[in-house]
Amino acid sequence: MNKQTKPFNSLTSKINKENSSERLLSLDALRGFDMFWIMGGAAFFIRLSELTGAPALQWWANQLTHAEWHGFQAYDMIFPLFLFISGVSFPFSAKKRVKMENGRNTLYKHIFKRGLLLVLLGILYNNGVSFDFENMRYASVLGRIGLAWMFAALLFMNTRKTGTRVIWFWGILFFYWLLFILFKAPDLGDQDHFSMRGNIASYIDRLLLPGRFCCFEFGDNEGILAVISATATGLLGILTGEFLSSKLRPMKKVTYMVVAGIFLLFVGQAWNLVFPINKILWSSSFVCWVGGISILLMALFYLVIDVWKQRKWTFFFVVIGMNPLTIYLANRIIRWNSANEFAFAGIADLFPETWSPLIMSVGHIAIGWMFLYFLYKHKIFLKI
Repeated sequence: MNKQTKPFNSLTSKINKENSSERLLSLDALRGFDMFWIMGGAAFFIRLSELTGAPALQWWANQLTHAEWHGFQAYDMIFPLFLFISGVSFPFSAKKRVKMENGRNTLYKHIFKRGLLLVLLGILYNNGVSFDFENMRYASVLGRIGLAWMFAALLFMNTRKTGTRVIWFWGILFFYWLLFILFKAPDLGDQDHFSMRGNIASYIDRLLLPGRFCCFEFGDNEGILAVISATATGLLGILTGEFLSSKLRPMKKVTYMVVAGIFLLFVGQAWNLVFPINKILWSSSFVCWVGGISILLMALFYLVIDVWKQRKWTFFFVVIGMNPLTIYLANRIIRWNSANEFAFAGIADLFPETWSPLIMSVGHIAIGWMFLYFLYKHKIFLKI
């Protein structure tokens, strides 16, 4: 047998022995919960805090913005959580594909196709239909998700044991840290290896990434080098998905995930002392910190939804979670504000003026959700 096929055949054998192919409702609900915040949830809570002035809501509203550089805000979770969830779903989707004829080739084609299509969709999302290649933005959220997920999936397929995959996870993070310790930007004279001007990741963007940057002048928020550490985020998700598909008792799964999540939180804060938590750099400490939160959220949703079977409340989020790519692209393409004005401006006028922003934010969520519900009812799902 070809040595290169052995790791994959091991994966195939393991997957084919799994008896249950039930879709995890908790995974769809968590994905919907994640996307809720960018389809209007953040704006709603910000408006609510402005209206009420409640200290707890004001604190939460402050969390619904990105950290400017070092540090962490809750809104910084949305991107890595989605990448983590994409990883969690991979062992379940792979299970179906390897049962097909030529399953190995089919799965490889799917991985490369999905990764590259997300890169192209990210470019389209940033620029629309544009032929001004010199001034386009090429890095993107979708592009990083596509590449990091693709590399993580390939690593998973071509390693045989969970222990080896865990070594890869930590190896990627230590390698990424070493890059920042050993190198800095040579062009702007800043001696701080982790600053906006001095870090090696932004320098590589300035050196190699064509087009324009977003959203700071020294590099791109979704630049080239951080694909390395983002791959670790995707791999952590895949490892979690593999664990969830095991035959352990459900409560043991929850317990182990809670322990793993707390451990990663501890490592993230310890690492923060020498490699600051930073979303734009996607620092190794950031991967551990958001990875810990992601696993704890997955454990909570899995416990409540799939273990305790408390599912009625999930429908709102599941409708969103079944079509995440659709709502993400629709936010760029569809004029939601026009529909919102048409449907809810009159309702807002019935309330005091101070209530208007809150009413309109509710309308924005409602219109987006009804759009997704229509697609859900007609079984229309945009998937890659």
